[in-house]
Amino acid sequence: MLDHLIRRATVVDGTGGPAYVADVGVRDGRIALIDRDAGGVKAGGRVGHRARTEENATGLVLAPGFVDPHTHYDAQLFWDPYAAPSLSHGVTTVVGGNCGFSLAPLHPGRPADADYTRRMMSKVEGMSLAALEQGAPWDWSSFGEYLDALDGRIAVNAGFMVGHCALRRYAMGPSAIGGTPGAEELRRMTALLHDAMDAGAWGLSTTRSTTHSDGDGRPVASRHARPDELLALARAVGEHEGTQLEAIVSGCLDHFSAEESTLLVELTAAAGRPLNWNVLTIESTVPGRVPHQLATSERARAAGGRIVALTMPILTPMNMSLGTFCALHLLPGWGEILGLPLAERIDRLRDPAVRDRLLRGAASPDAGPFRRLTDFGRYVIGDTYAPENDGLTGRVVEDIAAERGTDPFATLVAVCVADDLRTVLWPMPTDNDPASWELRRRAWDHEDVLLGGSDAGAHLDRMCGAPYPTRFLGDCLRGRKLVPLERAVRMLTDDPARLFGLRERGRIAEGWCADLVLFDPERVDAGPATLVRDLPGDGGRLDSRAVGMVSVRVNGVETVRHDVVTGAVPGRVLRSGRDTETVTTAATGKF
Repeated sequence: MLDHLIRRATVVDGTGGPAYVADVGVRDGRIALIDRDAGGVKAGGRVGHRARTEENATGLVLAPGFVDPHTHYDAQLFWDPYAAPSLSHGVTTVVGGNCGFSLAPLHPGRPADADYTRRMMSKVEGMSLAALEQGAPWDWSSFGEYLDALDGRIAVNAGFMVGHCALRRYAMGPSAIGGTPGAEELRRMTALLHDAMDAGAWGLSTTRSTTHSDGDGRPVASRHARPDELLALARAVGEHEGTQLEAIVSGCLDHFSAEESTLLVELTAAAGRPLNWNVLTIESTVPGRVPHQLATSERARAAGGRIVALTMPILTPMNMSLGTFCALHLLPGWGEILGLPLAERIDRLRDPAVRDRLLRGAASPDAGPFRRLTDFGRYVIGDTYAPENDGLTGRVVEDIAAERGTDPFATLVAVCVADDLRTVLWPMPTDNDPASWELRRRAWDHEDVLLGGSDAGAHLDRMCGAPYPTRFLGDCLRGRKLVPLERAVRMLTDDPARLFGLRERGRIAEGWCADLVLFDPERVDAGPATLVRDLPGDGGRLDSRAVGMVSVRVNGVETVRHDVVTGAVPGRVLRSGRDTETVTTAATGKF
């Protein structure tokens, strides 16, 4: 007998092939039956289809569960096994430990290292420090102990890279910041990486990005690593089955330098494993960015490696603030002003000369991709707090400025100062033009481009990238229709599953794991981002409701029904070698 039978669903199986109508049966966490005959005149399917539960899915699409290749759910899964809001939007497998940051290993003889890690994650990934302190047990030392702490208590499938910063901190202590490892320290670091992969780590992640600083404002540990250290770790990755590399460098958001390109190529070639990076930004005002960035992938293939760029298929909602850390701090000259104590910051922002200097920095070439955030007249005012700002929520700054007879940036600053800089600001996207969307569609065709880069679980009160699968599907079905449904589903399921070598996941096929999403093609979408306060310590995060998602199943068990979690926790910690297989860099074509 089947555990569950989904009758007359329109199956989009993840391969990119044409949709078909079928009954799909689940037993013991796997797809036990796909009966295409049920799509014909025999509405009930073949005789003998018996199940403990069943449902009629006429008119609904059944697809494999979505795979999010770039998240930071490493801590959140302890207090939120449902990886909200990703699971509600059909994501059944998440990849964590990215950007060089993992919560393990932790040195058992240095309890202060856990506090350092929490403060680093709070700063660099925008996580609530109170939630990190109160929501996770922090009782592990080895990477394997960290994985064991999650096993059996999560509703999604989750795999994790081991972060270079954690390896350095364990092996070198405080000298990981600014220091170069000696031979024994490098040996210890490499041994730790081997131990982590033996326990199931998916490989190594690292960062050399200048945007990544720790809780003390210093460059994070991996930014101090020399190429020989990175190459030694990459070679260690290549000694384990089912492993990967993930790397972030300063040029990821805009323009790889020659040195960065060479390093990425050397890393993937040394490991003999794919390397992915985040995130390929695409906009019509910089048409040369995509070919320049993807030239590194072409170099890698020639050198026997594989480099894959992640890119988002939606415009991710992201808010800004002059009161707390956000991307505005990364504009040239802005960090030194916005990092001042509140009273001094307000005093400096009131000075026209300071504002002029900030605007010059924002318009300079050094602003790179963050120039997209500098059209301050097109910002929308979000939440306000002062009585003099009543009625401004939802209004565009340039309209307010016209009424007041002041320039847009001065107007924005005045509104924020009245709120003691607590005002929520929403920049209008500058890359929402038809030409930018056409560039994205073309980029998706490239053999080394993969959808992803949500950063789900990070920057919780600033951005909400987790709902990208439902928003993308809605756009494909009823919006721009840049790709057909069958291809869109493959881009969200089989493509990332094949890149990471996931065993028997990413497709609807008999015998494969029953990670399944059932949605209404007439309605599937994501709601607007709203701030909710449900983190440990009453912290806030941006949330987005799933629209048109009827059911989400993980390993055959229903975890979400109509955007409401069921309470079941059937997810698995996916371990390299056991749950992933080695993906060769010699493969040709798209994943």
